[in-house]
Amino acid sequence: MAERSPWPYPRWVAHRGAGKLAPENTLAAFRFGASHGYRMFECDAKLSADGVVFLMHDATLDRTTNGHGIGGQQAWSALSQLDAGGWHSRAFAGEPLPTLENLARFCCANDLLLNIEIKPTPGTERETGEVVAREAARLWQGAAVPPLLTSFQIDALKGAQAVQPELPRGLLLDTLWNGWLDTALNLGCQAIVCNHALWDATTVAQVHGAGLRSLSYTVNDDWAAQRLIDLGTDGIITDRVDLFSPAG
Repeated sequence: MAERSPWPYPRWVAHRGAGKLAPENTLAAFRFGASHGYRMFECDAKLSADGVVFLMHDATLDRTTNGHGIGGQQAWSALSQLDAGGWHSRAFAGEPLPTLENLARFCCANDLLLNIEIKPTPGTERETGEVVAREAARLWQGAAVPPLLTSFQIDALKGAQAVQPELPRGLLLDTLWNGWLDTALNLGCQAIVCNHALWDATTVAQVHGAGLRSLSYTVNDDWAAQRLIDLGTDGIITDRVDLFSPAG
């Protein structure tokens, strides 16, 4: 059994800031999650057309802003003017899209930890991984605990590994495709982050036996959370910051 390196992250991670209780991937959401006691957050990071790392899950702007089209094809000067809160509720109308630098300042000032999912616009996987990793290293320089970089995209993780190999990485999975564990090991990953339903005693033992950590997304029910705790997994990403105590 491979020895696992120390793991500085808490079990509970707030998905996109505060799940569905505030507009995802906005500073308002991270403040909301922090107000519920969460110390670690997950966010989605991609590149604007002029290379600014900003927070957004979808490739297109339409669902979570008042903009239209592919976000990564627009300059930050245009993206920064969008309303990223009004779609959620009137209370958050006018909330802007944040940059990764905005979020880094908030996290570092408040001693909060971050899982950055590298979420490239299709066709920019390697470049996005490289730029996000460089920015993360710059923004968290000297921090006691660096951000955890994760992605479903192999090329994004390869880019991150190439330019900032010292930053911890995790492979995201929605299925256990052939060779997933060997791929994670070849990428120098410290964690597997997968759909919570994929974990069972065998897969947890495989991952822990390889010296990696086991994390789950997106867990919103008591029974699912308890099953993962009983299996001995290492991290739970949830929308329900109002339901689960991060001290649990």
